Amino acid sequence: MSAATLYTPAFFSDPYPTYQALRDQGPVYRDGRTWMVTRHAQIKAVAHDPHLGKGPVTQALVAALPPAAREAAAPFSESISRNMLRVDPPDHTRLRGLVSQAFTPRTVETLRPRIERLVADLLDAVTPAGKMDAIRDFAYPLPAIVIMEMLGIPPEDRDRFKTWSDDQMAFLGGRFPGDPLEPARRAGASTVEMHEYLQGLIAERRRAPQADLISAMIAVEEQGDRLNEQELMATTTLLLLAGHETTTHLIGNGLLALLRHPPELRRLRREPALLPLAVEELLRYDGPVQFVNRVPSADIDIGGTPIPAGDTIMLVLAAANRDPAQFPDPDRLDLTRRPNDHLGFGFDRHFCLGAHLARIEMQIALRELLTRFPDLTLAAETLEWQPTPLIRGLRALPVRF
Repeated sequence: MSAATLYTPAFFSDPYPTYQALRDQGPVYRDGRTWMVTRHAQIKAVAHDPHLGKGPVTQALVAALPPAAREAAAPFSESISRNMLRVDPPDHTRLRGLVSQAFTPRTVETLRPRIERLVADLLDAVTPAGKMDAIRDFAYPLPAIVIMEMLGIPPEDRDRFKTWSDDQMAFLGGRFPGDPLEPARRAGASTVEMHEYLQGLIAERRRAPQADLISAMIAVEEQGDRLNEQELMATTTLLLLAGHETTTHLIGNGLLALLRHPPELRRLRREPALLPLAVEELLRYDGPVQFVNRVPSADIDIGGTPIPAGDTIMLVLAAANRDPAQFPDPDRLDLTRRPNDHLGFGFDRHFCLGAHLARIEMQIALRELLTRFPDLTLAAETLEWQPTPLIRGLRALPVRF
């Protein structure tokens, strides 16, 4: 089996048989200088390894590109190399600390009434038609509006950010079935346009601060530290991308899983108190983030497999979330599953900063969908998935009610 298997329509449609085959071959599977770790125990075991860094991942991605694509993608690769997901301590610790106050459970809970209002408004808009694309009309705008309002971005600019986000996320998978030049060009151009927009917005907030996250990041001080201009730009870009992309597909994938498992859907309707457990199980069962990459700074051993410094390690979270050694009957959707030590939000110091916000958005979204539309059904037999192995998500999810 080759890593190229991860870039086929069959894989995008259902990656879990491939993950099972990889797990069955051992805790670590090698493809050239890429090592795929697919078992839960091994991924958890390396969580605290100080030799596994995020910092070199961007360089490894860029170095693998042909020169023309490398040059075209330069604005994007330079931007992501500065955000907190791509740096290691002490920089990661400092950057995360400077923005984490906006995502504490207490702070995020204050957003609950606004999220409930947004959900109601979005569903009001589609109710007369009796149908919708649950991605375009609901799962995308909900988290996009929330994070943009938090940052202070005007709602009329939402579609521009959707285009920029799509171009950048399409490039992040790191491998391409064809010529990478065009995806690289789109990612680079979208990054330039996004940064030009954000530079103007940040300048406005410097002159006239408002009650938003960009203003707070400009002003924040912690032990005398603050974000420099490049870090502020990279962090804002990260929050925009991560703040809606993964939650969009968490809602979309979760809703699809429920529609394809009518007994569990009926169970959740009868017992809405199961929602918190249900969200965790839906994250485990078909979460949006499929893998994260690391590059070891020294030779390491994972599950008895020696891996040399400088190679790329893919920690396949989605495979670990279906590991039968950790989850009994892992391919079964069980909304009451306990314990549920899934890796859907990552782990260790890179655990998702917005996890609590995503959980609230998902819980409110499902509660209102199931309450308002008791006859909600899938309206298409064939579905098209995003053609990237990094983020698992649907292009569209037609439903009727």
